Amino acid sequence: MHHAHIDPKEQAAQWWATNIIKMSPGVIQFHGYPIQDLIGQLSFTSMIWLMLRGDTPTATQESLLSAALMAGVDHGPQAPSIAIARMAISCGVGINNAMSSATNVLGDVHGGAGEQCLELFQCIQKRLDQKQPLEDAIQLELEAFFAQGNKYVPGYGHRFHPIDPRSQPLMKLLQDAEQAQATVGNYRAIALGVEHYLYTKKSRRIPINIDGATAAIYGALGFPPALCRGLFVLSRSVGILAHAWEQSQSSTRNKGPIPKGWLWSYTGTDTRDLEDE
Repeated sequence: MHHAHIDPKEQAAQWWATNIIKMSPGVIQFHGYPIQDLIGQLSFTSMIWLMLRGDTPTATQESLLSAALMAGVDHGPQAPSIAIARMAISCGVGINNAMSSATNVLGDVHGGAGEQCLELFQCIQKRLDQKQPLEDAIQLELEAFFAQGNKYVPGYGHRFHPIDPRSQPLMKLLQDAEQAQATVGNYRAIALGVEHYLYTKKSRRIPINIDGATAAIYGALGFPPALCRGLFVLSRSVGILAHAWEQSQSSTRNKGPIPKGWLWSYTGTDTRDLEDE
């Protein structure tokens, strides 16, 4: 059978085919927009949107995304990602090593709650789209969620903050954006409805936290759950960079996880003699 001859140059061009960027000598375009038209016109936040979505956000969408990214930048050196950045830089590595070491721990447990929370919100949203009442949709999804052996709902409660100071302002901005019709779905109602359901079930308030608030925002802006985590990594990278830089100005070398002179608890076998074996 005769195969049409494929031009090797065309084959190479197809290898990394992308609709994100067009680049050739003197030309850089993102989703069709020349870079020289974007510089000074498009904010960094809007650029994130353009790169991920292929178009530019409205002013309301841009400011809501910006607020969500800004709110999650840092939570102090007790957050493993920040501590790791500081320890890494004290080992004499470059700032890129410290940043990548830190972002590498932003997984399912540390940093993944937003993604998991949005997945749950989207299941509830699907039921609403099928005209189920909000309370029923929340009850059915959460009953199934707990029946699978889950002990707590990602995006609610916080081990440090009785009320997360970041949640309220974000939820208010989401409300404003909804009123301006800049969002999709019923994510604010879902997020608050889940909070209310938990209150009735546990008879104590388990307030929405930063992960829950940003999950509601990213969902309302039309981002899929997996991008929730990616956006959190972008956000927390700012804090990671700041802490890595601050630590690099200190003369402390090989900074470990506990202060000098302190030791860990040894829980193994007592001292023994090889001969006695």
